Amino acid sequence: MTTDWSKLTEKEKQMLPLLIEAADQMEAIYWQTAYGDKEQLFEGITDSALIKYLSINYGPWDRLDANRPFLETAGPKPLGANFYPQDMTKSEFEALQDPRKTDWYSIVRRDEKGALKVIPYHEAYPEQIRKAASLLKQAAQLAEDEGLRNYLTLRSEALLTDDYLKSDLAWMDMKDNTLDIVIGPIETYEDALFGYKASHSGQILVKDKDWSKKLSLYAQYLPKLQENLPVPAAYKKEKANANPDMNAYDVIYYAGDCNAGSKNIAINLPNDPRVHAAKGSRKLQLKNSMQAKFDKMVVPIARLVIDPEQQKHIRFDAFFENTMFHEVAHGLGVKYTLQGNQDVRGALKDNYTSIEEGKADILGLFCITKLAEWGVIQNKDLMDNYVTFIAGIFRSCRFGAASAHGKANMMQFAHFIESGAITRDTDKGYYTIDFEKMKKDIEIIAGEYITLEGDGDYDKASQLIATKGIVSPILQKDLDRIAQAGIPKDIYFQQGLQTLGL
Repeated sequence: MTTDWSKLTEKEKQMLPLLIEAADQMEAIYWQTAYGDKEQLFEGITDSALIKYLSINYGPWDRLDANRPFLETAGPKPLGANFYPQDMTKSEFEALQDPRKTDWYSIVRRDEKGALKVIPYHEAYPEQIRKAASLLKQAAQLAEDEGLRNYLTLRSEALLTDDYLKSDLAWMDMKDNTLDIVIGPIETYEDALFGYKASHSGQILVKDKDWSKKLSLYAQYLPKLQENLPVPAAYKKEKANANPDMNAYDVIYYAGDCNAGSKNIAINLPNDPRVHAAKGSRKLQLKNSMQAKFDKMVVPIARLVIDPEQQKHIRFDAFFENTMFHEVAHGLGVKYTLQGNQDVRGALKDNYTSIEEGKADILGLFCITKLAEWGVIQNKDLMDNYVTFIAGIFRSCRFGAASAHGKANMMQFAHFIESGAITRDTDKGYYTIDFEKMKKDIEIIAGEYITLEGDGDYDKASQLIATKGIVSPILQKDLDRIAQAGIPKDIYFQQGLQTLGL
């Protein structure tokens, strides 16, 4: 993971070792919440390949193979990872009379009498938290950009208190910084039991200002896109911020949650709905990571599964746009249920991430289609986006049923097969995309997901995931072909100060 160092000032280069060390503290905490005692896991293991694979998966469960254990001594992966006691039942948790139990920034443990208790992260992992906070404060003193300096200072304080609102708002206010870091407890994917607990992550980024200028144009259309969503008026009455912060970055360091299993190629944060209401969200496209995945996986997969006549539509700019508007789409639709005004994440619980990722995928294509129709995106052949999206489904489906993104892609694949938007040649195994049917299906699926979120319908979400978020026999056959061709599932990073030449 490298970048063009001419973008950075001397002081920014001096900040990097501090930021990397702070990210490494997130790595240490993530190991504890995702698995437990790392040293005990590695004890006695000398096989270098096994050591590397344990490190990639942050435990003995294959994250890209439905979390199946690959150590004989390992049982099934606990749904609640290590956020909760392994012997805790759902009914026991629900009976716990502590409003903090659903807090994103805490773990649940047993006290000396065996009763459940809630422990905030800053109390559960004091050594790593204090060190990370100190490192961020030191980095802030070197920051020449006022917005970055303010964010790092507030983020340092947030780690010590588990109150991230001010630092999230400060992160939203940064506009001119070249160097950036996403650090702290961020996403809740690891908690497959309830979807409550956020995992620690550290990601260091360098802005590509030339690409970012191209992206900022689209942001002003977010309110209009919200108004034109394919749902009844009640489901699109929330306001979408015309947030200009859509930028491209080179990512140069991954630690913790963002580094586990499949690597992210875009970021849409913060997750706090209070920040969305006040300032929207930032959409970060990780260009160098995205290019690597496109070259190493999407292109060779397309050669195997896409009709040769349509392979000309596999393009990086379409892959970039699909990913970018996936992140844009997270900010559209509903954040609170129509009845009861409940946070959608809380209403859908463990189903939220799969439904939300599915919504973002489909709504992203809807946004591209609308902007092309409005002439905002010019000289656009939408088939590039549609065909590249289908090829991308095969890439993401390989992440397995344990991944929220994988489940989302399986649901979309099932929809498209049922509608005839995609058809498979049974002789050669090539898929052909029907433009008109896919365009129509995009609106239908987007409407279904937005309505489901607006209704906060947990049971319907469960049914949808159970029936369509699975690998069908035909899809499995094609995934086997891809695996037999030796196409990698994901990328593994060489990173750090030595790789960066610092």
